[in-house]
Amino acid sequence: MTPSPSPGSVPPAAAGEPAGRTGSASPADPIDSLILHTTDNGVSWLTLNRPEAMNALTPDQRERLIDRLADASADPGVRAVVLTATGRGFCAGADLRGAPSAGERVAGDVARLIRGGAQRLITAVLDCEKPVIAAVNGTAAGLGAHLALACDLVLAAESARFIEVFVRRGLVPDGGGAYLLPRLIGPQRAKELMFFGDAVPAAEAERLGLVNRVVPDGALATTAREWAERLAAGPTRALALTKQLVNASLDTDRAAALAAEATAQEINMTTADAQEGVASFVARRHPAYRGR
Repeated sequence: MTPSPSPGSVPPAAAGEPAGRTGSASPADPIDSLILHTTDNGVSWLTLNRPEAMNALTPDQRERLIDRLADASADPGVRAVVLTATGRGFCAGADLRGAPSAGERVAGDVARLIRGGAQRLITAVLDCEKPVIAAVNGTAAGLGAHLALACDLVLAAESARFIEVFVRRGLVPDGGGAYLLPRLIGPQRAKELMFFGDAVPAAEAERLGLVNRVVPDGALATTAREWAERLAAGPTRALALTKQLVNASLDTDRAAALAAEATAQEINMTTADAQEGVASFVARRHPAYRGR
């Protein structure tokens, strides 16, 4: 495991390695020092680690995050994911510094870049088959805000803030922002945030419905661990199917939603966890889910 330089924003490890925690990073790959990765008690922790750049994402970091989320979906040992960061910033968006010169631009280049970059990252979060919690330790701006808001649950430290920074640069929001925000807070509130680009403090973000819970800065990692381990102890496939139903519900009509619900129920009833849930109810005992 690569230890985190910021214990207040990532899973605590100062007291030693808890049982079940493993590090899958190769020290030979420099990206592994910028996207820290550990697995502990069925929870995959993904930690952005460029605090000097407010965790602005380079293309290599973005691709590593996409890969880690795909790995979490496929790994039966992973039953929940936490996305967090070190330092004062959660993610300042895409890091455009050091990007190669665009040269002569051809029609379609920008759209292709957005589809292959920011949109793929947000889609990877939305489509991850395990619940994803954002533990927002500081400023989440631009793509960084959308990365947090794409997660299934959002915990924010009191010092966190969210900024739709695009308008300040004369840009159109990317990374699915115009898709995510209206579904969270309605179109008028979404336009207000996107038109003005004002920073939204954590308490206001909670009031608007952008985040689930605001906690003291020092309690962020502990709360994220508690939530993630509760999810990791749950019926993993049922949670995956529930996530799919909810994510699709706002883009479909009633008939299609009900048909999808019935199909999800049919699929889920073939799982061992569903059978365990019913058996434990009949036996009046606590269920022991295994993620199968």
